[in-house]
Amino acid sequence: MAALIPGSEQTLALSFTDREWWTVIHGMGLGAAFLLAFAGGLAELYSLKPALMTREGVVKRMRRVRIGVTAMAVAAWATVITGTWVVYPWYREKIPSSPRSELLADPGTADWHEFGMEWKEHIAWLSPILATAVVFIVWYYGPGLIRHNRVRHTTIALFVLAFVFAAIAGALGAFITKVAPVQ
Repeated sequence: MAALIPGSEQTLALSFTDREWWTVIHGMGLGAAFLLAFAGGLAELYSLKPALMTREGVVKRMRRVRIGVTAMAVAAWATVITGTWVVYPWYREKIPSSPRSELLADPGTADWHEFGMEWKEHIAWLSPILATAVVFIVWYYGPGLIRHNRVRHTTIALFVLAFVFAAIAGALGAFITKVAPVQ
């Protein structure tokens, strides 16, 4: 890809390494899909109220709820899988210039690894697990979610928790990448 430098006839060539492409796919591509699916799924789950339902609307709304929550779960799984088995091994390489080595070498940035990467390695896995639980509940109860307020509210809470865990992991990943990018 090339971009024209303003005020000149020169172009600036932009290129990404394979590792940079994977980090873009992991963080921005799958992250954006996750965010969009969350927004749509949450709006649809929230709108499953008896007062807002018509007989015809139930079928359309349940289709959108199922698509939204399933898309979020798929995006969450794809994000943690690409992070764990594609991007993260580059972060922790046993070489002096690895992002992990750079963070741990400076006491001022060591906490980014100690807390941030620990969150991303372990706690972030709760996001796809909770999102999958929401998918199961939505497919199992279907239109019954309209009548069962407690189940619907629990489903919404699990859905939001899945988002919160992923949002924290995403923010930490962005901060860590800013300090010590995968090269």
